[in-house]
Amino acid sequence: MRLSYFKDLLFEMLNESEEMNVSEIKTGDENNLFQVLIVDGSEFEIKCRKLE
Repeated sequence: MRLSYFKDLLFEMLNESEEMNVSEIKTGDENNLFQVLIVDGSEFEIKCRKLE
C-alpha cells in the first residue's frame, strides 16, 4: 500500500468518526502530518510514515 493511499484512508476514517467528536483536521501533507482537534479542546498530532 502506498503512503498517500494510507493517509487518504486515515483522513476519511478520522473525518467520519462520530465517536471521536473531531472538530477539525489540519493536514501538513508535505510533512505527512495530521493535527486533529477534538470538540473538547484536545489536540493530537499524527505523523505517518511507511516502514520498509
